[in-house]
Amino acid sequence: MKRRSRAGAGSVKPRRRKAAAPKRSNASNAARKRGASIAGQETVVARLTRERDEALLRETANSEILRLISSSPGDLELVFRTILEDATRICNANFGNLFRFDGEKFYPAAQFNTPTALLEALTRRGPFKPTPGISLDHVIRTKQVFHSADMAAEHVPGFSTKFGGARSQVTVPMLKDDALIGAIVIYRQEVRPFADKQIELVKNFAAQAVIAIENARLLNELRESLEQQTATADVLRIISSSPGDLEPVFVTILDKALHLCEAAFGFVTTYDGERFQRTAQRGVPDALAAYFQKGMDQPRPGDAHWRLVEGEELIHSNQMDEDAYRLGNPLRRAVVDLGGARTALVVALRKNKVLLGALTVYRKEVRPFADQQVSLVQNFAAQAVIAIENARLLSELRQRTEEVVKLNQQLEARVADQVGEIERMGRLRRFLPPQVADLIVASGTEKQLESHRREITALFCDLRGFTGFSESADPEDVMSLLRQYHEAIGKIIIKYSGTLERYAGDGVMVVFNDPVPVDNPALQAVRMALDMRAALSALIEKWRRLGHDLGFGIGIAHGYATLGTIGFEGRFDYAAIGTVSNVASRLCDEAKPGQILVSPRVLMAVEDAVAVEPVGDFALKGISRPLAAYNVIGGK
Repeated sequence: MKRRSRAGAGSVKPRRRKAAAPKRSNASNAARKRGASIAGQETVVARLTRERDEALLRETANSEILRLISSSPGDLELVFRTILEDATRICNANFGNLFRFDGEKFYPAAQFNTPTALLEALTRRGPFKPTPGISLDHVIRTKQVFHSADMAAEHVPGFSTKFGGARSQVTVPMLKDDALIGAIVIYRQEVRPFADKQIELVKNFAAQAVIAIENARLLNELRESLEQQTATADVLRIISSSPGDLEPVFVTILDKALHLCEAAFGFVTTYDGERFQRTAQRGVPDALAAYFQKGMDQPRPGDAHWRLVEGEELIHSNQMDEDAYRLGNPLRRAVVDLGGARTALVVALRKNKVLLGALTVYRKEVRPFADQQVSLVQNFAAQAVIAIENARLLSELRQRTEEVVKLNQQLEARVADQVGEIERMGRLRRFLPPQVADLIVASGTEKQLESHRREITALFCDLRGFTGFSESADPEDVMSLLRQYHEAIGKIIIKYSGTLERYAGDGVMVVFNDPVPVDNPALQAVRMALDMRAALSALIEKWRRLGHDLGFGIGIAHGYATLGTIGFEGRFDYAAIGTVSNVASRLCDEAKPGQILVSPRVLMAVEDAVAVEPVGDFALKGISRPLAAYNVIGGK
C-alpha cells in the first residue's frame, strides 16, 4: 500500500509530461488535417480535371460523328463503326455491337473489338429474332434502355456472355418516331455497372445513329429518284434517236430495269395476236438462250403470257420452281431449269387495252420485287409501248422529245437549286451557329439578315500581350497559338448560340439576340464569358510554360444596334453597327487579364444570377461620359 502511495506521490512530474503530450498531439492532428484538406482539394481538382477531360472527349466524339454524318451521309458503315468505337472507348467498355431492326429481326450492322468467338457466332447466326428475356427482347417490348450489372446472373444469358465473356452490359434502343430501328449494345467483361452519364452518352450516340440512318434513307431516295429519272431520260433519248429501231430501245430498257431492280436477266417480247416473239434479251444464260432459238410457243392456259392475253396487267411470282411443274409448261420449266429463275415479274405492254407484248425480269433467288421496283418496271413497260408506237407515229416522237428536254431542264434546275442551297448554307455558317443557319435555310428566306435595328448584347474579347508576342515570336508560333485560341472559344460560341460578328487576329466579337431572339441575351453572354475564361485559363497556363506571357480579357455591353449583312457578292459578313459594339470593345480594352467587364445595363440584367465587383468609372474613347464598369467574379 505504501509503495502504491509513494508511486502516487511521485507521479506529479509524469502528469506534467502527459499534460504536454496533447499539445504535441494537437499539432500533429492539425498537420494531418491540413494534409487531409490539401489532399481533398487535390482530389477535387483531379475530379474536375477528369470531368473536364471526359466532357471534352464527349464533345470531340460528337463533333467527329456529326462531321462524318455531314461529309459521308451515305456511308452508314463508317458512321456506325465510329459511333460504336467512341461509345465503347469513352464508356470504358471492352467491346460493342450495333444492330439494325426491321420490325421482326435484328441484323448485325457494326462491331468494335468483338471477341473472335462471339463474332464468329454472330456471323453464323445472321439475322435473328431475340430470345425472350434477353436485352434485345426487352427493348422491343419496352423501347427503353436495358442495363444489366451482371449478365451471368440473368435467367437467360445471351450470346455475348456465352461466347464473349460479357458481364456488365447496357443496351440502348435506336428510335425513329417512336419506332424501333436498331440498338447499340456495349459490354464489359467484368462486373462493373455503367454510370448514368455513360448511359446518357450512349443514348446520345444512338440518336446520332438514327440521324445517320435517316440521312442515308433520304439520300438513297434522292439517288434512286435521280437514277430513275436519268434512266427514263436515257430511254426517251434512245426513243427519239431511233424512231424506227426497237431493239436498242428495248435493250436500254432491259439494262436499266435489271440494274435498278437487282434482277439477273430479262427479255422483251412482242405479241402479234397469236404468238409471242422475243425482240430483245439481256443477261439470259447460254443454255436458256439456246432453248429460245427454237422460237416461242403459243400461250397456254395458266401460264403468264396466257394470263396477259386474258387481261391481267401484272404477274409477280416468287415460286416459279413449284409453278413450272405444277402447270406443266415447257417454257416455264426451261426458264427454271436452264435459267435458274426463282422470282419473276411480268408486265403487259398495252396500248388502248390492246396487248402489244410483255416486259419480263427474273431473279435467281426467292426474293419478291419491292413495290417501287414494280412501279419502275411498269414505267419501263409504258416506255416500251411508246417505242412500239413511235415506230408508227413519228409525231408522238416529237412530243416525247419535248418532254425529255423539259425533264432535263427540271433536273438541271433542281441541281442548280441544290448547289445554291449548299453555297447559301456555307455562307451562313461562317458567322452564325449551325442551328441558327439551319433555321434560316429551313425558312427559305434570309430576311433576318437584312439591315434592321434591334436590342442586342455584344461581347468583345481578345488576348492581353498578343501584340508584343506576335512581334517577337515566329509566325508559325503565332498561327499555332491563334488556332488553339479560336478552336477553344469557337466551340463555346456555338454552344451558347452566339452570332460571330467578326474576328481579327486575337480580337473576337459575338452578339446575342440577333438574328434569332434569345431570352435574356445579357445573361447568355455573361455565362458564355465565364465558360470562355475557364477554358482559356488552361491554355494561358500552357502558353506561359512555353514562355508566352499572355492574358485574356472580355468586355460586354447591351443596347441597340443596326445589324445586317455587309460586303459584296461572294464575300458577305454579318455586322452590328452602333454604340453598343464600341462600348463592348472599349471595356475589353480596359479589362485586366482574367477580367470580364460589363456595362451597367448588363449588370441590371444579370445581377440576380452572378456576383460582380465595381471597378470604377472609365472614360471610354468615343463615349461622351465616364462609364461605370463591373467585373464578373462568378455565378451565384
